[in-house]
Amino acid sequence: MGSEMVTGTSVIEWRIAETPVDYEPAVGEMEARVAAIRAGTASELVWLLEHPALYTAGTSARDEDLLDPSRLPVHRTGRGGRHTYHGPGQRIAYVMLDLDRRDRDIRCHVHRLEEWIIRTLARFGIKGERRDGRVGIWVARHGGEEEKIAAIGVRVRRWVTYHGAGLNVDPELDHYRGIVPCGIAEHGVTSLARLGVGATMAEVDDALRVTFAEVFEATSSQELPCHYPDGREKIAKITGRIAESDL
Repeated sequence: MGSEMVTGTSVIEWRIAETPVDYEPAVGEMEARVAAIRAGTASELVWLLEHPALYTAGTSARDEDLLDPSRLPVHRTGRGGRHTYHGPGQRIAYVMLDLDRRDRDIRCHVHRLEEWIIRTLARFGIKGERRDGRVGIWVARHGGEEEKIAAIGVRVRRWVTYHGAGLNVDPELDHYRGIVPCGIAEHGVTSLARLGVGATMAEVDDALRVTFAEVFEATSSQELPCHYPDGREKIAKITGRIAESDL
């Protein structure tokens, strides 16, 4: 299932996978698309999908954070970050954008991914928040407890982004017990379903599409402040969210 969105900078293809996509073929397809975008033979792409239940280990992953290696398959991956879980009920958004057409600011791209998830959650009455020194988007619960509802992990190759974000809609949260999610042991994980939101995946996809244009087509720092003095650095690491990139 695919469609296109015409934005202020380019035509972006939107693709929604109807069935879970195996991890390694997905990475291979992303890498091929990144190369085609860079060569000018393909449009930018937002790919929404689910994976079968598995763990991924990013470029900052530590062996001690894999608590139960036999629980699920583990895939080493080139995205930034540590260990995370993917599975049915989690909406993966792989975002392949050409920063040459936009702004060669990797930190701004990560900020926009976070803002995209925050605005999507707001459409379901959930307040998602950033936390300094912690990866992903967080929800504050009564009593001061905080739980993670979305993960962010990015790679950039020749100024084309890939990987992206994973939002917990209604996954099997017990699977997170096999890892220390993103290396953060002192906080838990949650989902829209756990928070009492009975959203379907199609409803989440609709919200993602609406909020995408709001965030990624913001034209001024007043609309979406995310610019940094060193934003054009060739290798960026932001609390583990970005892999060392081939720029």
